[in-house]
Amino acid sequence: MTKKADIITALREQISAFKAEAHVENVGSVLAVADGVARVEGLQNVKAQEMLDFNGVMGIALNLEEEQVGAIILGLTSTIKEGDTVRATGRILSIAVSDDIVGRVVDALGNPVDGRAALTATTQMPIEKVAPGVMTRKSVSVPLQTGIKAIDALIPIGRGQRELIIGDRQTGKTAIAIDTILNQKGLGVKCVYVAIGQKASKVASIKARLEKAGAMEYTTIVLAGASDPASMLYVAPYAGCAIAEYFMAKGEDVLIVFDDLSKHAWAYREISLLLRRPPGREAYPGDVFYLHSRLLERSARVNEEHGGGSITALPIIETQGGDVAAYIPTNVISITDGQIYLESDLFYRGQRPALNVGLSVSRVGSAAQTKAMKNVAKTLKVDLAQYRELEAFAQFATDLDDATKKQIERGRRAMELMKQKQYSPLPFFEQAVVIFALNNGYLDGIAVTDVLRFEDEVLAYMRSTGEKTLKAIESSKDVTAETKTELETHLTNFLSIFVK
Repeated sequence: MTKKADIITALREQISAFKAEAHVENVGSVLAVADGVARVEGLQNVKAQEMLDFNGVMGIALNLEEEQVGAIILGLTSTIKEGDTVRATGRILSIAVSDDIVGRVVDALGNPVDGRAALTATTQMPIEKVAPGVMTRKSVSVPLQTGIKAIDALIPIGRGQRELIIGDRQTGKTAIAIDTILNQKGLGVKCVYVAIGQKASKVASIKARLEKAGAMEYTTIVLAGASDPASMLYVAPYAGCAIAEYFMAKGEDVLIVFDDLSKHAWAYREISLLLRRPPGREAYPGDVFYLHSRLLERSARVNEEHGGGSITALPIIETQGGDVAAYIPTNVISITDGQIYLESDLFYRGQRPALNVGLSVSRVGSAAQTKAMKNVAKTLKVDLAQYRELEAFAQFATDLDDATKKQIERGRRAMELMKQKQYSPLPFFEQAVVIFALNNGYLDGIAVTDVLRFEDEVLAYMRSTGEKTLKAIESSKDVTAETKTELETHLTNFLSIFVK
């Protein structure tokens, strides 16, 4: 009897101590999977852009339909089959970011792909984020030096600006972006290079070039290669922007390069057609404008109350046969604050960078220029534009007046001076010296073929003999009356020893 009572007591104790824990999961099953896209049923209350777990492989819910959910798979679809269980995670897609992401090559989900140690993640940054509002922004007034004479003098870029680099394939678009990254050394600007649909060999050579110049110390490469699924190409630029926002929130200045958004649009078109979204012009979905506007609007210079940092974007667009009026180019031109237009004809004629001065523009203008550059380059763009008109006219005219001849000769020297070797950016104070020499007629007596030699030798002369004058321009960021007199003396002395 005692034994029976003990059992009953023990059972009562266990029943009273029992607590039922209910664990609710939003679970569905895969109806079909193919080409990186899955159709899922049974997922109740799933959100747009929510992460889904396909037994260890992550996906994103993009199409929310009445009976089904269309999702893209961020990885290999070979492990997913019809009937598999899918779990909604309740999280919007985000990327883990910390300070040690600088100097690394990561994929679109923030995982290192450079064969080095794992990253120590500290902050989760959402990949999609609302752009800073008007009241949180500050006007663009601090220059972002590219180190390229033709850009810094004619179409200046400011911190917080979005400047499009546009042109046909093989015209030097990536070269301009890489030169700009190289020029940020010592200027306190973090850089993010997003490679979208690029060959792995090309990205490896870019990384090697950056390492050689010591630029990987402040650069992160986000890689969604040509062999990656379209879903990774779609996510990559947003992931790069999230990394840039992490540093902007800390009050730092960031430069981000999207290379290139044409391939990003192609990837999004592929995903949209597979999800059976209605196609529009050139088979792109109706929201392709929003695809890039919500990305590029996140580039801004914010006020001190919000950290005082900035993101400067250099999106790249590839045109087909110089057609800037195509769908994606016109979309991105209308979103950005100006464009650097590279022309195939100029490139093949040896004018590199192949910048078309007439079609290139910066909507920020001289507000983002140092006083030194503003002083020496204020008439240069007009002079070059007039030269191009006169050059076409001079082909038909046999007899030209002296003033026209002088303008054409000055224009030829200006075009020659705008040439620059790849991977050799110049600081603004050295650019100011050579443009000052051009505008003040020191190059007029020199043959066009000797202009670049003159530039190299005069800068070598200034670095040794005129070091004090260079430092004065660098510190004051201006060419004062006193500095101007010193420059004139140095240039006159140099001309007397220059071998023509």
